[in-house]
Amino acid sequence: MRISFFLFLFLTLSFSVNAQITRLKVFEPDSTDSGFKVVRIKEVKLKYPVRSAKLTDPRTVLNRVKPVSRWYRRFKPTSFWKKVNEFGLNINEVAFVNWNAGGDNSVSALASFKFVRNYKFRYLSWDNEVQMRYGLNAQEGRKLRKTDDQLRLSTTLSFRNDTITKWYYSVKMNFNTQFSNGYKYPDRENPISKFMSPGYLFLGMGTSYIPNDKFNLYISPATLKSTFVFDERLSNQGAFGVDRGKNTFVELGFLITNTWEHEILTNVILDHRISLYTDYVRSFGNIDVDWQMNFNLKVNKFLTANIGTHLIYDDDIKFDEVVDDDGLIVDPGEPRIQFKQLLGVGLLYSF
Repeated sequence: MRISFFLFLFLTLSFSVNAQITRLKVFEPDSTDSGFKVVRIKEVKLKYPVRSAKLTDPRTVLNRVKPVSRWYRRFKPTSFWKKVNEFGLNINEVAFVNWNAGGDNSVSALASFKFVRNYKFRYLSWDNEVQMRYGLNAQEGRKLRKTDDQLRLSTTLSFRNDTITKWYYSVKMNFNTQFSNGYKYPDRENPISKFMSPGYLFLGMGTSYIPNDKFNLYISPATLKSTFVFDERLSNQGAFGVDRGKNTFVELGFLITNTWEHEILTNVILDHRISLYTDYVRSFGNIDVDWQMNFNLKVNKFLTANIGTHLIYDDDIKFDEVVDDDGLIVDPGEPRIQFKQLLGVGLLYSF
């Protein structure tokens, strides 16, 4: 038993010493042999050399770098807004010097502004447009006369159920008026129209067919038409369909509008716009027409030519009214077709 005890004690001490030696190996220094070797690569001629770089050395010296001669546009994310800003100026001039056939010198100028902000993405479409036109004519021997005057604002908000259909549910608002007084020349004392006399406001809801950015058909079975005559003299006359002494007249009716822009020939663009309206209560079936058709001929970036027509028929606008000496209307007159033709060459600047 005593021999077995000493044998057990000897084995225990030997194992403990070996264990301590094993733990101390962790703190021993690393070997000096890293295994890293430097290998010189043979110089190879570059197949696609970098600008200002040596053919046998890919390193580029900074003092040999040249600045880029052409600046490339930065990436711009896709915008769902279509923006149009246009300013046009057409001038027509006729001058005579010792002209045997006769004639008067004259100068005509027509300025126009057009602003468009259209948004279209997936289910939603929102179209906004502002048009302004004003023209003057100066002729030798007579005073300045107005040839054109228009202020038009339009906005249409449309929504569709999916991205495949071309039909939208729409809410539309149109507003039309003029900037300055209108006269039946040569009478300059009694204006026949003024700013907001008349003014027309169309507000309604319906459906729109919009296959692309160039074509828009709007059909509204419920459109409110408001006619404004804020001039006291014109309102007392019952001009533009308002009751005598009233400033506004409201109608409820059916409205159809259509706009179409198409390049029929090279640099010849057809711009078509029509509005048809009939009132349910007062005179259903009698259609008020407002139709514009323009041919825009683009000469270059800035020079353009324009040929256009504008036709209006409104049953509320009477002509040849007869009034007796007591101020009573003997004959209220009758509505007529109003027609205007435009021809001009001038400048068109987009910004």
